[in-house]
Amino acid sequence: MLMALGQFVFSLSTLAHQDLSHRLGWRHEQSARVGTRDANQFLGPGEETISLSGLVAPELMDGRASLDTLRDMADQGEAWPLVDGTGRVFGSFVITGLDERQSLFNPDGTARRIEFGLELRRV
Repeated sequence: MLMALGQFVFSLSTLAHQDLSHRLGWRHEQSARVGTRDANQFLGPGEETISLSGLVAPELMDGRASLDTLRDMADQGEAWPLVDGTGRVFGSFVITGLDERQSLFNPDGTARRIEFGLELRRV
C-alpha cells in the first residue's frame, strides 16, 4: 500500500502514484500604519493541499475502474482520511480535482496509457 484515501487504496494493483506534492500555508493579515511598516497578525493555518500524479497501463491493471471509484468519491463531496503506507495520518481531505490524459490508443479506441492527477484539499 502506497497510500489510502478513505477505503480507496493506492497500490500497484489499483493506481500507483509516481509523484506527491504536499503544500502547506499559513494566514497572516496586514494592517496599514502611517510612517512605519504594516502590522502583521498571524491568523492560523491556511490551506493544505496534496497533489498525486501517476501513470496507468490498463492492459496490466484495471486503472479505469480505480479512476471511476475516485470520481464517485469526489461526487459524494465527503472528506476522507488520508494515510500513507508508513501509517502517517495527514488528516481529512476532499477531492477537488481529477485530471486524466489518455494516449496510445488501441483500434477500438481504448487507451493503453492513462496519466492521472489528483488534487486533494484538507478540511
